[in-house]
Amino acid sequence: MVADIKAKRIGILLPSSNSVLEPLAAKTKTEPDTTFHFSRLGVIDITLAAKSLDQFTLETQCSAGKLLCDADVDCVVWGGTSASWLGIQHDIDFCTSFTKETGVLAGSCVLEMNRIMASEQVKTFGLVTPYTPDVQHKIIENYKELGFSCVSEQHYGGAISNDYASITAHQMEKMVRVVAEKGPDIILIMCTNMRAAGVAASLETETGIPIMDSATTALQAGIRLASQD
Repeated sequence: MVADIKAKRIGILLPSSNSVLEPLAAKTKTEPDTTFHFSRLGVIDITLAAKSLDQFTLETQCSAGKLLCDADVDCVVWGGTSASWLGIQHDIDFCTSFTKETGVLAGSCVLEMNRIMASEQVKTFGLVTPYTPDVQHKIIENYKELGFSCVSEQHYGGAISNDYASITAHQMEKMVRVVAEKGPDIILIMCTNMRAAGVAASLETETGIPIMDSATTALQAGIRLASQD
C-alpha cells in the first residue's frame, strides 16, 4: 500500500485590488498536489498619506491572513510590497506575530526578494515601479539603509492600486530598458499588481541583467516555505 503524501497548500494574502497574483498562480508549475489559496487585505491606493498607510496595520493584516488557516495551509505569504516603503521591519513583525499566533510559517514577497539579493551578494539595483515619486524615493532610501544602492529607477506615477494591472507590456519593457542602461547588478520590478512576469524572462535575456518580478517571487516564497513544513 502506498502511503498518502500530504498535499501542500500555500496561502497567499494579497491586496484586495490585486488582479495579477491569482491568474499567475494558476499558470505556475508546482509539484503535484501543491495548491495556492488566497485571502485579501483591503488596499485601494498607494501613497504616503496616513489614511493609505493605515491600510497595512499589523492587526488587519494578521486578521486577513488568519482566514487562510481555516484551509489548513502550510504557510502564508504576504503578497504585497508595502514593506518596501513602510520599512522591512513591518514584514518582519507580520511574519513573527502571525507564526506566533497561528503556528503557521509566514513570509512575504519583499523579505524573499531581500533574501535572494543578499544570497547573490547584490550591491546595486535598478528599480521599476508603478508608484508616485515620493513612494519611489522612500523605497530607495529604505534599501539604502539595507546596504543596497539604487543606480537607476523608473516609476509610472500612479496612486490607485487597481490601475497598476493596466500598465502595458510595452510600457514595462520601456521602463526596464531605461533602468538597464546603468548596468545594475539586478533589476527589481516592485509591485505584485504589475503583469511583469510575462516580460521579465525575455528582458533578462535581452539585457543580460537578472530581473526579479515581485509577483513571481511572492509565489516562489510560498513554494519554498511549504517545502520546509
